[in-house]
Amino acid sequence: MDVRMNGGTPPSAPEGWPTVLTELGVTADELPDGLVVADEHGIVLCFNAAAARITALDPADVLGRPIEQALPLEDLDGRRWWQLTDPYAGLATRTGQPERNLLLPGGREVLVCARYVRDHPTGPVRRLVVALRGTEARRRTERSHAELIATVAHELRSPLTSVKGFTATLLAKWERFTEDQKKLMLETVHADANRVTRLIAELLDISRIDSGRLEVRRQPVDIAAAVRRHVDALVAAGQPADRFAVRVAQSLPSLWADPDKVDQILGNLLENAVRHGEGTVTIDVAPSSSPRERGWSGTAVTVSDEGPGIPEESMNRVFTRFWRGSKRGGTGLGLYIVKGIVEAHGGSITVGRAPGKGAQFRFTLPVGAPAFAA
Repeated sequence: MDVRMNGGTPPSAPEGWPTVLTELGVTADELPDGLVVADEHGIVLCFNAAAARITALDPADVLGRPIEQALPLEDLDGRRWWQLTDPYAGLATRTGQPERNLLLPGGREVLVCARYVRDHPTGPVRRLVVALRGTEARRRTERSHAELIATVAHELRSPLTSVKGFTATLLAKWERFTEDQKKLMLETVHADANRVTRLIAELLDISRIDSGRLEVRRQPVDIAAAVRRHVDALVAAGQPADRFAVRVAQSLPSLWADPDKVDQILGNLLENAVRHGEGTVTIDVAPSSSPRERGWSGTAVTVSDEGPGIPEESMNRVFTRFWRGSKRGGTGLGLYIVKGIVEAHGGSITVGRAPGKGAQFRFTLPVGAPAFAA
């Protein structure tokens, strides 16, 4: 491997580096992570471009200097990291240091891990290889988790307050209320309990999607019947029947999917169209094929409305966490979960502008029986 340095002569490749990189002639500056290599005396031989970018240090100030001076790292308690770890004079059985947050002068935070390269397991350190990463990606993940907790806590507070208030009132003054009043309060408690249950289910779905553990239990699904069932439920809840137009193509292929997950997809898309859209909500169900994969076939469901639609600049954020099309409530997690469910089935989902200039969501699920049922 040609390890080219900024301002120095390329040294030989440190032991343990992948042979394939040597064959490809990859240089240190082409690596995505910061790379610092010191010799058996602790003198810095390699300081690649990513390391310079992450640390904001000039390679000329680093190369050829002792690593503890060139890269004066401290832990979050202000202790000098090189003195704590002592790679050259420490325990001879150590092979390196796990990744941790460390600080450079000026408070710049970096993620650092190290590998001690020895000729034999307990021999002296011949090379010290240090990998550096910026903390921006981890910070974004931490902020996302904090936003998720804050959003769910806020959404849980209202129904739980209602449940607590009504149950406390009923327990304290049961005899003072009429049967109709009791029924109304219990119905409110029931509705709020369902809301809490849905929020908890959303949290579990997000956890499974993020960890790749979302389970799909495939069964034969009549997608047209599922669409009509959801439309009937919305009409029963007070929506006018003429607000919906369902168009189903003839001879739909056999669809194997998780019926509960399909209901979750349809429920979210139709509720969004009713809540945020206007005019007629049109649901088209038709066979679909892929121009990229020969022999691939699926069933596509398109949900369109006649509302103001989604601004062009927002379309790339629709399926991200906490995106809200309006300020009409909701956690902003529904479409993120829908996308995760569709992709867990091996399908795809897109958003665009409907012919009537409203919003249009289209998801496609692959058809055909799975291997165990073939």
